[in-house]
Amino acid sequence: MIARNIRSGTRANVLLIAIFFLTGLIIYRLFNLTLAQHSEFVKSAKSQYSNPSALLAGRGNIYFSDIASNGTKIVATNRSSFFAYSNNSAISFAKELAEKIAPILNQNKDVLEALLSQKDKTYLVLARNLTKKQAEAINGLKVKGLAATSEITRYYDEVFSAAHVLGFVGFDGNQRVGRSGVEFSYDKILGGETKTLEILGNKTYSDIFKFLKFWRKDDAKKENAEAEGNEAKQDLNIVGSDIVLTIDQNIQSVVALALNSVLKKWSAPRGSIIVEDPNTGAILAMASSPSFDPNNYSEYQLNDFLNPNTQEVFEPGSSFKPVTMAAALDSGVITPNTTYDDTGAVKIGGYTIRNFNEKANGIQTMRQVLEHSLNTGAIFAQEKTGDDQFLNYVVSFGFGQKTGIDLNAEISGNISNLYSGRKINFLTASFGQGIAVTPLQLANAYSAIANGGKLMRPYLVKEIMRPDGTTVKTEPKILGAPITEKTSVQLKSMLVDVVDKGFDKARIKGYDVAGKTGTAQIPDPSGGGYLDNDQFVHDFVGFAPAYSPRFVILIKMERPKGIKFAADSLSPVFGDIARYLIRYFNIPPTR
Repeated sequence: MIARNIRSGTRANVLLIAIFFLTGLIIYRLFNLTLAQHSEFVKSAKSQYSNPSALLAGRGNIYFSDIASNGTKIVATNRSSFFAYSNNSAISFAKELAEKIAPILNQNKDVLEALLSQKDKTYLVLARNLTKKQAEAINGLKVKGLAATSEITRYYDEVFSAAHVLGFVGFDGNQRVGRSGVEFSYDKILGGETKTLEILGNKTYSDIFKFLKFWRKDDAKKENAEAEGNEAKQDLNIVGSDIVLTIDQNIQSVVALALNSVLKKWSAPRGSIIVEDPNTGAILAMASSPSFDPNNYSEYQLNDFLNPNTQEVFEPGSSFKPVTMAAALDSGVITPNTTYDDTGAVKIGGYTIRNFNEKANGIQTMRQVLEHSLNTGAIFAQEKTGDDQFLNYVVSFGFGQKTGIDLNAEISGNISNLYSGRKINFLTASFGQGIAVTPLQLANAYSAIANGGKLMRPYLVKEIMRPDGTTVKTEPKILGAPITEKTSVQLKSMLVDVVDKGFDKARIKGYDVAGKTGTAQIPDPSGGGYLDNDQFVHDFVGFAPAYSPRFVILIKMERPKGIKFAADSLSPVFGDIARYLIRYFNIPPTR
C-alpha cells in the first residue's frame, strides 16, 4: 500500500514536471515569436504584399495660384482606383487564365501569360487604374490566386502643359514616391511621415498574429485604442502638407495655348515659355512641348520627363548681347552712345566673324549695336571690357551654375569655353555662340537687368500648408548683384529702343517694352561645327513695363520651318502674352 502510494506520487511528480516543461516550452516559443522573431514575421508579411495605397492616402495636394481671384486651383490630388494582382504559386493554368482575363483588363494575353507563369511570384500586380466594373469582373471569376482591390492613386487635373513642373508619383520598389518635378523635390513634405500598411491577402499582419499582440506593449496599446474606438488607425498614415505653386493657372493656360500655336504655325518640334516675376524670382508660368501625361507616365520614355527649361541647354545667340553690354556698361568702358566703326567683319587668328547679314554699317553707337543686332559691336564691347572681367560678369549673372530653383536635377549650362584661354571663344561668346545656357538661366539674367541689378533665386513653391493649419511662405532670395542700378537703367533704355525701332509686333501702345531676340545655330551633336543652315533655335526675352517691370517672358522655339529670324517668328507671340499680362495685372500706361 505504501509502495503503491509512492509509485503514484512519482508518476504525479513526473507528469507535473512534464507539464511544467511543456508550459515553459510554449512560453519560450511565444516569447520567441513575439519578440525575438517578430521582425522576421513582419518581413515575411511585407514580402507577400506591401500596399502602396497607404503611402498615398495622406499625400498632400498641389495647387496652382490664382492671382485674379486671390485663390488657388487644385492640380494634383489623390483618388481611389482599382488594380488586379495574382499569387502565381496558387495558379495552375496560366495560359487559360490569361485568355480569360485579357479582355477584362484590356491587356495583351501573351503578356499576361508571361506574368502569370512566374511561379516564384506570390504577389504580382497585373494591371492598375481599373474601373470598379473591371475589378468586380475579376473578383467574380473566383479564381484562387487572382483578385482585384482598391488603392489610392495620384491624379493630375488638366496639367499637360505643366507636367515637367509637377512631375509624377511613381514606384520605388513597392513604395510610391515623387519621381520628378515638385513631386520629387518636395516628396517628404507632400508625403509626410508615413508608415506602410502591410497586408497579407485581406488581413494585416497584426490580425494574423493577433493572439500574440499582448506580449508587446506597443501592440497592446494599439489594440486597446482600437477597442476604445479612437483614431489609432490613422497612425498608419500621417498626413503630408499641401503646397501652393507660384504658377498662376490663368497665365499658365494662356502661355500653353500661345506655345502650341506658334509651334504649329512654324512646324517646330519643340519649344518652351517661361514667365517670371523679376522682383521676387517667382515663376508665374513654365510650359514646354512636347510634354507628357503624368496620369499615364508609364507610357513615356525617361527622356520625356526631362524639363527643357532647367535640364537642357542651347546657344542663345543674340539674346546674350545685352549681358555683354551690361558688362561693358557696368565696368565703365562704354556708354550707350559710345561709337565704333562697323566694317561688317572682325578677323582674328585665321577666323573671320561677320554680322548676321554680312553687311557693314559704318559708325554705330552701342544702342544701335543692340537695335541692329551687330556681332561686330558685341565683339567691340567685349574687347573693351577685357576677358577676365567679361568672364566675371558672365558668372555673376548666373551662367555656368545652377539657379537654385526648387526642381530636381537642374543643370549648370556650359561656359567652359571661357576657361580655355582662347581669345576666339570670348569673341563668339559676346554674341551668344560657343556657350550653352538653360532657358531659366537666361530668363533669370534678364530679370536681374529688369529689377535694377539683383540676381534672384527663382522658385516654384509659394507656400506650404501643414496639416496643423500653420503655413510656411517662401521668401524671395537675392543671390547677388551683377550690375548697378545705374547700369540697369541704361541697359533698359537701350532695350526699349530695340523694341521701338525693331519689333513692331512686340510693341504695346502706351507702354515701355524692353526685349531682344536671338537666332542661333544648333551645334552638331556628332562633334564639331553646326547643323545645316536651315536649322536654328529662335528665342525672345523681354519685360514690361521696362522701368517698373512686373514680368519677364522668355520664348524658345527649335527648328522652325519657313522662317529665318526670331524677330519675325516670336515677337508677335511675346506681344500677345505681354498684352494679356498687362490687362491681367491692371498695369496703368507708362507713356
